[in-house]
Amino acid sequence: MSKRKREKIRTDFRKNRTPRQRKTDITRSYQMDPSADEDSLSKESFGGKGALTRKRTVIGDRTDNEESPLAVQPDVDLSACQSGRVIAVHGLNSLVATESGKQFRCATRRLLKTLATDQRHVVVAGDHVLFRAHGNQEGVIERVEPRHSILSRNSRGRQHVLVANIDQLVIITSAAEPTLKPHLIDRLLISSEKGRVRPVICINKIDLVNPADLQPLVGIYGQMGYMVLLVSAAAGTNIDRLRQWLTGAQSVVTGQSGVGKSSLLNAVEPGLDLRVGRVSEDTQKGKHTTTNAKLLPLRNGGYVVDTPGIRQFELWDVEPQEVASFFRDLRSFVHDCHFPDCTHTHEDQCAVKDAVADGYLDTRRYESYCQLFFGE
Repeated sequence: MSKRKREKIRTDFRKNRTPRQRKTDITRSYQMDPSADEDSLSKESFGGKGALTRKRTVIGDRTDNEESPLAVQPDVDLSACQSGRVIAVHGLNSLVATESGKQFRCATRRLLKTLATDQRHVVVAGDHVLFRAHGNQEGVIERVEPRHSILSRNSRGRQHVLVANIDQLVIITSAAEPTLKPHLIDRLLISSEKGRVRPVICINKIDLVNPADLQPLVGIYGQMGYMVLLVSAAAGTNIDRLRQWLTGAQSVVTGQSGVGKSSLLNAVEPGLDLRVGRVSEDTQKGKHTTTNAKLLPLRNGGYVVDTPGIRQFELWDVEPQEVASFFRDLRSFVHDCHFPDCTHTHEDQCAVKDAVADGYLDTRRYESYCQLFFGE
């Protein structure tokens, strides 16, 4: 990261920070007092509209970190602030822990909340922050430090960062109840690579199926260099191996509702006592027993973040032309295509399509690529 210089920066604010440029109750005022109409007209003035009215000058540092929630780091009084890490976010308040383990319930500085950003929330679990303490249990977050990694998705046209500053993403899926969704795994793999997070695929509930039936899928991901774990929270299968991968690492666990994320974490660390729920027999969908992301320390070192179950996972800021670069199995064939701008969907003399026809590329993986390319 390049060296930052503190300066006066002209930057954008959110629309709700801008005061109205004119009164909207002129008619009502006239009906109540007609004689006041002339005075109101003489006092009314107009200014710029749109983005021009939402700019303000902020003293701080520019940041070129694309994972940072804001383009500007506001200046703060370091002597009056403490360093901490966001353990969880509950509505307007965040639970922040210092290095000593002391926790503070913190609000977020209004300036941070009103600076313009594409991100849905300016403070998320895992953030390193500077906060000003008020008493022994409360405080105000003054600044959010740049992030080195994130897991995020698209939420109504904005970036929803689920967690920040983690080492690995443990993708939990289930062999049955609910059914295995390889396409969701592919999306999460792309998100992990884009967010610079190491992915680990973990298939739970293998006690409900014949493990041999999973070997073709396991082999495909294994050949690409991904770690795949076959586990069962109910039977205790390979729980020790999962524990080894979590120990000493900063991990986030994610997957669809009902796959057993909380059950697996309870098996790995019995003292967590996380809530678990059952899968509906009619819909094959789980209930949201985990309602918000929270950092959970592990007894043998490291921590894990349990996230709410997801029904849909829409990628953030991934253009169709970029999708092939995130598919490890497609990369080696892309440069052999006849056309340099080949989309690998309909063109003739396409090396990717030829590899699928010749059996060098898995058909399901290619179909998954096509769905992501067309935004399905």
